[in-house]
Amino acid sequence: MRTKIFLLLILQCFATVIYAQRLKPYNLAFPKLASRWDEAMPLGNGMLGVLIWEKNNKLRLSLDRADLWDERKALDMSKLNFKWVEEQVHQNNYAAVQKIGDEPYDNSPYPTKLPAAAMEFDISKLGKVTSNELDIETALNTVKFENGTVFNCYIHATGAQGYFSFENLKSTAILPDLIVHNYSNGLTEKGDNSHAGGGLQKLGYAKGTVTNTANSIRYHQPTYSGHFYEVLVQWKKMAAGHIVGSWTISNDKTAILPVISSGAKEPTGWDTHTKWWKDYWAKSNISVPDQLIQKQYYLEMYKLGCVARKGAPAITLQAVWTADNGSLPPWKGDFHNDLNTQLSYWPTYTANHLAEGATFTDWLWKIRTKNLAYTKQYFGVAGLNVPGVITLNGDPMGGWIQYALSPTVSAWTSQHFYWQWKYSMDDVFLKTRAYPYIHEAATYLENITRLKDGKRTLPLSSSPEYNDNTIKAWFLNWSNFDLSLSKFLFKAAAEVSKANGKAEESKHWLAILDQLPDYEVNETGFTIAPGSNLASSHRHMSQYMAIYPLDLLDVNQEKDKTIIDNSFKRLEEIGTKSWCGYSFSWMASLYARAYEADKAVKQLEIFASNFCSPNSFHLNGDQKGGQYSGFTYRPFTLEGNFAFAQGVQELLLQSRGDYIQPFPAVPRSWENVSFNNLRAEGAFLVSGSKENGVPARVKIYAEKAGLLKIKLPFKTYVAKNLPAGSVKMTDDGILQVNMKKQQSITFENGYE
Repeated sequence: MRTKIFLLLILQCFATVIYAQRLKPYNLAFPKLASRWDEAMPLGNGMLGVLIWEKNNKLRLSLDRADLWDERKALDMSKLNFKWVEEQVHQNNYAAVQKIGDEPYDNSPYPTKLPAAAMEFDISKLGKVTSNELDIETALNTVKFENGTVFNCYIHATGAQGYFSFENLKSTAILPDLIVHNYSNGLTEKGDNSHAGGGLQKLGYAKGTVTNTANSIRYHQPTYSGHFYEVLVQWKKMAAGHIVGSWTISNDKTAILPVISSGAKEPTGWDTHTKWWKDYWAKSNISVPDQLIQKQYYLEMYKLGCVARKGAPAITLQAVWTADNGSLPPWKGDFHNDLNTQLSYWPTYTANHLAEGATFTDWLWKIRTKNLAYTKQYFGVAGLNVPGVITLNGDPMGGWIQYALSPTVSAWTSQHFYWQWKYSMDDVFLKTRAYPYIHEAATYLENITRLKDGKRTLPLSSSPEYNDNTIKAWFLNWSNFDLSLSKFLFKAAAEVSKANGKAEESKHWLAILDQLPDYEVNETGFTIAPGSNLASSHRHMSQYMAIYPLDLLDVNQEKDKTIIDNSFKRLEEIGTKSWCGYSFSWMASLYARAYEADKAVKQLEIFASNFCSPNSFHLNGDQKGGQYSGFTYRPFTLEGNFAFAQGVQELLLQSRGDYIQPFPAVPRSWENVSFNNLRAEGAFLVSGSKENGVPARVKIYAEKAGLLKIKLPFKTYVAKNLPAGSVKMTDDGILQVNMKKQQSITFENGYE
């Protein structure tokens, strides 16, 4: 009886959400169900995911689990090594490389991420849908029907179950039907312009088994080499026209759910679920007057909370929302480390979501041993590099190997270890993760480069994804992409070595850094590589890595400003017709770093209005028929979404080298702006407000003791909680304050 009462209380909580709904303006709300999977209502907890939509007049829940993978190898790395690739490039025999390194990715259906199954309900007797709302504050989807029936669905924030319920049923005949995917034989579904791969039946699995009981369905699907997964759905008819159900997906284990009965434990855990989301949203917040940008930002942060969770895999191209269209997911749903994984984690640091950001470094650390072996086998040297296109367990997948097996991937993944340390100032993380990872990556890069006439060279260089997969994609001199990453890595290695008490090693890395050549620049700003100007529009911003995210150039320095200004002028001359959605997101941060506030905002507005599905998913192509891009397809990937969120944050707070800057790129037209508890390097939490067009105050909280260097958005200030004479001012207007642990300082505009 106690459990029945609990369940009814849960249903009541569904109907009247317990929070004040401060995020309600940013909810997804429609008068109908979506008719496509990539426009569905998304729910997730890092490991499990669901998309809620309508297919063939059925309410459909597309079910997914992050670690469902077919990891069979198509790429034979024993036939491939970097030295041999270099020889073929010099001999103009690149077809031989493509055959071994690229064709397996195109021709084999595996390795790949796998979709799990779908659940459907016959809603034909419920009448028209009158309301379909996703409450992002509690991650609850509620669908209301014309006859008064209400459907609720959520995935527990930390548990391994999803839940659903129907209330106010006129009959109790609405029971779930489990829809299994076609992994054996049969026809593929009609294409949907989503860049999907071949049909799932190409994987050649044995047909799964479905076992039904009066109140449950179990689906057992064999995959490859003895592996399998299971989907378990169960439900219970309650009094007064209520049905309550739960579901889970297991990987290589028998699926288990708590039984929904009067003698069982409480099966839902609504309180712990909502507490997790309440704590998540409490980490930080922003307020900007552009409602398009404001809503998109909060939807991005909602999705981040859905896909990043400790113990779950890192964020793949689609994370827990694998395509539900009968086909392999776009680009096999894999980990692309030449841009996609890195951009997906950009907003976690400034947004004060370090735990979510750590899911990337946790995964990279988990596959580190395998990556060390790959580095030795493919590059023939000691140290650490990471494949650019990779499976869940760390195996290289091949593809366009200029990027899929790039020589500088670990320099970019190292930045996330560096950021995780710099934004937390966690000494344990420094000693056990950041230092050893960056040290191994720098050791590899020192070993793979060659010293000639006092300068280091890279045997082959590239810049994603210029000249695509032709031999011309290889450069015999440094690309600015590879060079910028190398400069960053040796600089970071010197810093973490010094912080770890290894002064001589730090000097060594600085000496290596000094052996790198200058950037290749001319009147067009950054070139792609020596002799290769940006000649046409291109989706990647790779040659501008030194501006953002690597922060190696500072627009406040005259020489750097000239390079940045010329680069942006060139981009603007060429236009955006070959850009994807993530290009605009990235460009927002680039403009923000140059204090080009209005241009940054324009990029964000274009992304949100033209490159997103109604449910906020980034669909890569221009969904308004090519207004800003010649790409009009709709493959769903997440990196553009999360890069957008960071673009917004870059307007409000920047960590610039060794100082932080609040309100660095806020448009003049934004009269009232505020943010709370955004995080800066040095483990400082920063809050600020701009009122009636004027920056009013900035508050700093020091999570750890350290030297605060800050460039305030006003010329004169009044400092609260700060002893007289404790502030030093540099010639370039940067304040320096030695802060104690847990100390707070508020700077207010002096209005002079």
